[in-house]
Amino acid sequence: MAALFGKRLRRSAMTTAVAAAAVAALSASQAPGVTDTHGGRQSTADATPPPGDSATGNSPYYTALPDLNSPTPPPSTGPGGPGGTGTGASEAGIPATVLDAYKKAEAELAATKPGCKLPWQLLAAIGKVESGQARGGNVDANGTTLKQILGPPLDGNGFARITDTDNGVYDGDTTHDRAVGPMQFIPSTWAWSGRDGNGDGKKDPNNIYDAALAAGHYLCRGDRDLSQSGGLNAAILSYNHSQEYLNTVLSWLEFYRKGTHEVPDGTGVQPGDRSDGGPSPSPSPSSPGTTSPSPGTSKPSEPSKPGGSPGTGPSKPGDGGSTSPTPPTPAESVAYIEDAGTGKLAATAGDAFAERVAVRTENAAGKGVGTVKVKLTVVGDTDLAFSGGFKTVTVVTDSTGKAIAPPLRAGEDTGEFTVRATVVDRKLPGLDYTATVSARQADTLTRTDDKELTCEAGGQFADPVQVRATYKDAAADGVATTATLIKSKDDATENDKGPYFKDADGKAIRTLKGLKTDGDGRLQLPRIYADDATGTFLLRINTTGGATLTIELKVTAAAATASPSASPSAT
Repeated sequence: MAALFGKRLRRSAMTTAVAAAAVAALSASQAPGVTDTHGGRQSTADATPPPGDSATGNSPYYTALPDLNSPTPPPSTGPGGPGGTGTGASEAGIPATVLDAYKKAEAELAATKPGCKLPWQLLAAIGKVESGQARGGNVDANGTTLKQILGPPLDGNGFARITDTDNGVYDGDTTHDRAVGPMQFIPSTWAWSGRDGNGDGKKDPNNIYDAALAAGHYLCRGDRDLSQSGGLNAAILSYNHSQEYLNTVLSWLEFYRKGTHEVPDGTGVQPGDRSDGGPSPSPSPSSPGTTSPSPGTSKPSEPSKPGGSPGTGPSKPGDGGSTSPTPPTPAESVAYIEDAGTGKLAATAGDAFAERVAVRTENAAGKGVGTVKVKLTVVGDTDLAFSGGFKTVTVVTDSTGKAIAPPLRAGEDTGEFTVRATVVDRKLPGLDYTATVSARQADTLTRTDDKELTCEAGGQFADPVQVRATYKDAAADGVATTATLIKSKDDATENDKGPYFKDADGKAIRTLKGLKTDGDGRLQLPRIYADDATGTFLLRINTTGGATLTIELKVTAAAATASPSASPSAT
């Protein structure tokens, strides 16, 4: 015990010293994305999250620290090379698929939560201390770990006590929760924070794309700005309530900011020491007859062993070693899906929809069923999509059975489109919603100047015609516009004489279609020419939405050419 206690003291002292160096480096260098707002100190007093708010349930983590001076690509072989156990240059190598997942999560958060300023290196730092970058990148081509990564049961023995919340679906434990996957989410947290990062319609904590995106959203909660030290510390502490954890993550963050490189999957360096002083937990085995539990399925069966089945304890006299029937998954309990108060789905091209699709899953008794995955799909060939440009998203119902989709955003395609909601892993009739996209419109058209437009017959107008469109007093951009030279105020048919435009071949035309206003609602027409007809002519401009403007064009007779004076005759 004394030896173990001494080891923990030494590790704690080392962590504090290296973390202090990392904090100093972050402050001194003003690394991109990190701003010190506490006079050179990393304040944590105001960053501690509320009790019970933790992504990992405060599970154990790796405490190995980097060499802050050696983030350069390592040689392919030799001590500390890829696949080794030492720290130093080799630690800067991140498995290719894992690195890709971190960078894609950063890109999506930059689009959906730009104020958070999440750096992918923070995800890499957390992934390092939680799972050694998915056990050195031990993942398949889709980013799913080849073997499950599980933390110890959270049974209160040295950890928090969290009784089972998922019937063992994610962690295979029907007694206590366990942290799951490369980013070590506990099931109760994953139920609401899980994300589909690779677009396969699933939210799997064992998939690095899903887990990295979920971690990004988790860290960005509460309008945090991770470029500020207070927001950064609060985010890290919300993942695991430990000052030593904060120091360790900050050390790796600084290390990865100095430089990283990509290494093949499965060759990443795996860390050593654990915060609980115990050995590094191995991934759960994949042996014949066993499968890892996946979201939406019941706990997998395992081969029997002497004394009972794994996870159920030894057999008791009289029970024959049998186990209770596997409870139905949430999806299996759903009898139907219904609307949950979705309003009218309508928007103008290019705008976000004010209303969001809301559904509710219920069992046969009419009671809402929680933790059910609902897939929403934009049907057909259209540029209508959910936030982030996704045509398909998956959401999870809350405890009342209700789920709300991300906002829809209209593209440039106009008309009526279908959004379909279905229950994942359950063959039930879905719900179809009609989403209407209207063309951009303007209600007012005005000229940008008041110059009189005149020219001589057979010539061309010197000044261009420029107008500005507005809608409800705001600039109307991208509004479809038509310009026609008409016969009279009461006859809007195309004139057959007078001013005209030219087409690409130089031929005279008197109607222009397919025009659109610019970002400020402005539109400048092509040059206008005059034939030999004189008088006052009318140009009418119309927009989608009913805005109309009629402009006068005046054509005067060409000036007479003076003939040479006759010479006086001699007398």
